[in-house]
Amino acid sequence: MSVLDELNRLIRPAVEALGFEFVGLEYVSNPKNRLIRVYIDREPDGIGVEDCAEVSGEISALLDVEDPVSGQYSLEVSSPGIERPLFEPEHYRRCIGEEVLVHLHAPIDRRRKFRGRVVDADDSKLVLDVDGDSVELAFEQLRRGNLKPDMDALLAQQG
Repeated sequence: MSVLDELNRLIRPAVEALGFEFVGLEYVSNPKNRLIRVYIDREPDGIGVEDCAEVSGEISALLDVEDPVSGQYSLEVSSPGIERPLFEPEHYRRCIGEEVLVHLHAPIDRRRKFRGRVVDADDSKLVLDVDGDSVELAFEQLRRGNLKPDMDALLAQQG
């Protein structure tokens, strides 16, 4: 089992037991600094700093006991924010009609990034409308994805 899989296995139930949605986590490992970034949310009000501190304390204690990451690391707990990271097929299904940016592990037609509107998503693939062209990507091809909201439209709604 990879370190990322082990971290997901440990952290998801701890976050959910505290009453938060476990959005996902990123694990960045390099020789000088390892980083575990955990994204949490809660409907309908979202996340505050105190929520992040509560979850961080629980996760920190859990990781001290389980010790899935050798050596030193930094732990960050955060709201997913407006450019919400997308980790699972269900996240993409919730974004049908929304614009996303996905990064691939390996290029397709010399492209590693695709930005477009989510047309469809099931458990195995994502379909994007990229400038009028339909692009189908298998989830195993995706390295990461983020929601890319139309900032001008959002600002106009608040104005």
